[in-house]
Amino acid sequence: MKQLILVFFLATIFSCNSQTTEKQDKEAILTVMKLQEKAWSANDLEGFMKGYWKNDSLKFYGSSGLTKGWKQTLDNYKKGYPTKEYSGTLTFKVNDVSKIDTGSYWVMGEYFLKRNVGDANGVFLIIFKKINGKWKIVADMSC
Repeated sequence: MKQLILVFFLATIFSCNSQTTEKQDKEAILTVMKLQEKAWSANDLEGFMKGYWKNDSLKFYGSSGLTKGWKQTLDNYKKGYPTKEYSGTLTFKVNDVSKIDTGSYWVMGEYFLKRNVGDANGVFLIIFKKINGKWKIVADMSC
């Protein structure tokens, strides 16, 4: 009987520790975005894309329409921002992070690109999903 209680107690502790709070989720998502700012600002587009779900089902919706897939999204970024002069320095202003469901959040905000070739600013709505224990962007609408 004591062993059964011990097993139940340990199982409860491990199951509680594996779940995160909404505050922890939001902090982890914002950390991904901070890493993206740094990578983009270094013209490291592959590093920037580490925040995205590396899957053909990734969706990006922007001024050029809908792009499907991680590789196509990266290719579009490389074409539009071929050098540091074009990628500039990226800053996000996050206006809202809201839970959609267990394991998914939306983030609404603004982006600011400071560049020698002319600044570019806009708004975004991105959807993060926890995949294999990591927060990844599965959909992005930026304009």
